[in-house]
Amino acid sequence: MSRYDLSFEAVVELLDGAPRYRADQLWEGMYRRYQEPGSITVLPREVRARLEAEPALASALREERRVSADRGDTSKWLLELHDGARIETVLMHHPRHSTVCVSSQAGCAMACSFCATGQGGFTRQMSVGEIVEQVVLAARASAESGRRLDHVVMMGMGEPMANYANVLDAVRRIVGDIGIGARHVTISTVGVVPGIRRLTAEPLQVNLAVSLHAANDELRDRLVPLNRRYPLSKLMQACGEYVEATHRRISFEWALIDQVNDRAADAAELAALAMPLKAHVNLIPLNPTPGYPAVGTPPGAVRAFRDRLTSYGVNVTVRKTRGQEIAAACGQLVVETPVGLKPRRGVAAQTAS
Repeated sequence: MSRYDLSFEAVVELLDGAPRYRADQLWEGMYRRYQEPGSITVLPREVRARLEAEPALASALREERRVSADRGDTSKWLLELHDGARIETVLMHHPRHSTVCVSSQAGCAMACSFCATGQGGFTRQMSVGEIVEQVVLAARASAESGRRLDHVVMMGMGEPMANYANVLDAVRRIVGDIGIGARHVTISTVGVVPGIRRLTAEPLQVNLAVSLHAANDELRDRLVPLNRRYPLSKLMQACGEYVEATHRRISFEWALIDQVNDRAADAAELAALAMPLKAHVNLIPLNPTPGYPAVGTPPGAVRAFRDRLTSYGVNVTVRKTRGQEIAAACGQLVVETPVGLKPRRGVAAQTAS
């Protein structure tokens, strides 16, 4: 249980006997100023002392370790939850904005072959407050370094659409109470079609990113096992309904794997899916994980793949890898952090066969 699981009405009850505006001050301190309840100095000292001892206001996240890379611009926390489950959260500072990559589950049941989280299996769902508290943690760290957290991506450990209700309630808190704009919040999925359809009906103008990685069912079945339940025909139908209903641009995430999904034929297949939806394609050279032998596409081949997509008229960017040396990059989040990963070349053709 996290203090951020509490409703405002529950906070009012905790402050029973105090003027109602004290609840407003506590809520403001927790959500807008990222403060510990005992550190909200606008509250009287005796109230702060009572709040500090209140079990319902305890933090749900215990920091086990924090590591940094990219000259301090990328930080990763290993966090223990109340029951011993562990997650990781990543904060990335860019020249014009700061982004936190949030976990929505402890572990992941999707079993994507190239993802360290998927290789580790699933532990449990995370609560609304446990999700929100990661954002507060990152916002506090950003403020301490003189920056402002302004982007949230649900791309950490877990499949957000498999924890849909808690993720959406957390997004409502992130937008309505922390004050991060909905258009700066991205929910990612490997293709949970019912979740995409539910999101289509939501009034929140959040972004949707689909981790695609293959544009034919044979290859995607191997890379993303969920494709066997929701093949590309069903996934693309749901994506089309989302774009038509929301008028929001969808993003396709594509982890480029050497000799697996970076061929000219793969670019043509991807373009055929992206163009009708006017989707944006995010190319991400595969980051090494201990349980998957293939390696990321070399830089020259990444540029060639990007140029092929551009020639088809696809809007495409190549994501800059951040935090790889601390296993904080895309697909690397796992509670036992591997150190000094050395990807091996020359095995990707075996994986593709």
